[in-house]
Amino acid sequence: MTAFAKIPVTIVTGFLGAGKTTLIRHLIENARGRRLALIVNEFGDVGIDGEILRSCANDACEPQAIVELANGCLCCTVADDFMPAIEGLLALPNRPDHIVVETSGLALPKPLIKAFDWPEIRAKLTVDGVVAVVDGRAVADGRFADDPAAVLARRAEDAAVDHDNPLEEVYEDQLLAADLVVVNKADLLDADALAALEAAIRTAIPRAVKVVTATEGRVDPAVALGLVASAEDDLAARPSHHEAEGEDHDHDDFTTFVVDVAPAADPESLVARLTAVVEAHDVLRVKGWVAVSGRPMRLLVQGVGTRFQHRWDRPWGRDEARAGRLVVIAEKGLDEAAVRAALAA
Repeated sequence: MTAFAKIPVTIVTGFLGAGKTTLIRHLIENARGRRLALIVNEFGDVGIDGEILRSCANDACEPQAIVELANGCLCCTVADDFMPAIEGLLALPNRPDHIVVETSGLALPKPLIKAFDWPEIRAKLTVDGVVAVVDGRAVADGRFADDPAAVLARRAEDAAVDHDNPLEEVYEDQLLAADLVVVNKADLLDADALAALEAAIRTAIPRAVKVVTATEGRVDPAVALGLVASAEDDLAARPSHHEAEGEDHDHDDFTTFVVDVAPAADPESLVARLTAVVEAHDVLRVKGWVAVSGRPMRLLVQGVGTRFQHRWDRPWGRDEARAGRLVVIAEKGLDEAAVRAALAA
């Protein structure tokens, strides 16, 4: 790549807990000589995703090539946050071959794609493709709509259909911006449910878009990177529910907060307690790390609804405080005090 060639950028979008970070980690570990840089945009003020990606940094993606943007949503703060992040990456001694942007789980992709049409960005970068990651099990369970397949079918039939569910709108806007849809966690669906979900997604998107299935975000980089979509030149084909509102969307529909938690006795009792809290308060997403008594490793915990995964992440540092911190994301109206009390108990 010459110093004057445009650097391709892949935007990875997807709802809370769909598996975006897991997919990006897989891309890093299988970069095959390609030098990657990452911009991670999180909803909440604890850098869980950035920390996970830094822990797997290697020659393909050095720690200094991972930029974390917290306390904001790139779809709303492109000028303030995105441009300085890009300028910092382009100034690195080892210029990246490809930039991957992970949006927050509540972000609308289209305003970010539009930013690549700005002259100062267009001259240096191009949107190689928008990859939308879908939590197949969550959508099949109706986490984003009462009947996801029916809603997606209605959306295809009538672009003016009203949506009262903010979760559903964000999810659909992410699909409508995509060049590649990854139905993740496919191992949690039977063949009929998976086929129905894939058909509904294809029906909902008014253009030819590749839909692939994956487990634990394992998508070949040759599929996810190198789409050559030039999405900034194709904005009209990517409709958004929020275009009539000036591309704005209301983050006040959601609430996020951080809870400090004491060391757990064991992973199983911790997950049981988290599951009880989610069921009692209809929490959307829980993620973070926790100390476990008598164990030298940090426990990474991630939950979507009542489905939790946990794994030993890395050893605690010699001088590092073994402090557990969990980010909680839910719809507005959640009894935050009750959730804090339950998690801190």
